[in-house]
Amino acid sequence: MSAILVFLVVILAIAFGWLWRQGILTKPWLEVGVAGPSAPPDRSAALGARVGLAVFLAVVGSLFALTVSAYLMRAGLGDWEAVRMPGILWVNTGVLALSSIALETARLAARRGDMEGVRVGVRAGAFTALLFLVGQLLAWRQLHAEGYFLAGNPATAFFYLVTGLHGLHVAGGLAVLGRVGWRMERGAGIAQLRLGIDLCATYWHALLLIWLVLLALLANWVGDFVAICRQLLT
Repeated sequence: MSAILVFLVVILAIAFGWLWRQGILTKPWLEVGVAGPSAPPDRSAALGARVGLAVFLAVVGSLFALTVSAYLMRAGLGDWEAVRMPGILWVNTGVLALSSIALETARLAARRGDMEGVRVGVRAGAFTALLFLVGQLLAWRQLHAEGYFLAGNPATAFFYLVTGLHGLHVAGGLAVLGRVGWRMERGAGIAQLRLGIDLCATYWHALLLIWLVLLALLANWVGDFVAICRQLLT
């Protein structure tokens, strides 16, 4: 239960900070200035998109927090046999980090008005995200070849569940990024691409953070940390 609370607090703190930075939490009736017409439709749409993404990330964070909690509770039973970590997972982690960096680079380039930088960042982000998914499939294939089947042990089932759930979220983000890239290749300007790139970059950073937590869980770093805390408290 404590793991759920800590994870949720971290996710909510990140979401709140991002909303604050975007200016979504400001009170327009307290702003000083001359009253005028309401915000233009494009600004309202951007505001709605950012709020929608924040809500979606909060839901995703809650889903993974529950999954982590179930993992830790099930791991405490006697029939749990830890899965050997495929070495390719470390490579995949680096690839996902590169994808996040590439999209952040595209976001910064869009703010500067650098269209070439946007193209490079979006293409690199999409390519490395696809490589990450391929690497995860290779990790599954490697485990299957070593006899780690889905129904073989609860630890194996949780490994496939956790990595598969995260992979689905990456694939969904890749579909959205593909739409941004399609618009870019058809000649859309920076003004039309800026919002999509900004949302994709934020989503990718969240996926990277979640994956690092899951990687620590699968590598049993979380279990070791919990055990150390229990020893210190007893």
